[in-house]
Amino acid sequence: MKITLSIIVAIIFIALAMFIPAGSSPDVGDGNNISVVDGKQVISINAKGGFSPRVTNAKADIPTEIRMRTQGTFDCSSTLSIPSLDYFENLPSSGETIINIPPQKVGTKLDGLCAMGMYNFEINFD
Repeated sequence: MKITLSIIVAIIFIALAMFIPAGSSPDVGDGNNISVVDGKQVISINAKGGFSPRVTNAKADIPTEIRMRTQGTFDCSSTLSIPSLDYFENLPSSGETIINIPPQKVGTKLDGLCAMGMYNFEINFD
């Protein structure tokens, strides 16, 4: 019985592994979600069923604007908290919310969380 259960568990793990793409990694922005407009860095993050991208690498020492985009968002990612900025806001179910943040020092990391802490994103300033 013990051996049979071990075999079943092994088969389940192998089957699940077949559905995970090789080399998969967390949703890391490739820079396409960052632009510089009039000397201000603009970071776009989508909020629906979580945040995307989950990791953004941004430039330090430049004024920054985060644009939170929602489209039919009715889950907990529609409530955003950025603790280090003392920011807490209910996002509209569809639209764009702009969050202005001052220039951040090299090595700073901003963490954003949904209301339940279930979904998160981070912005690393290099």
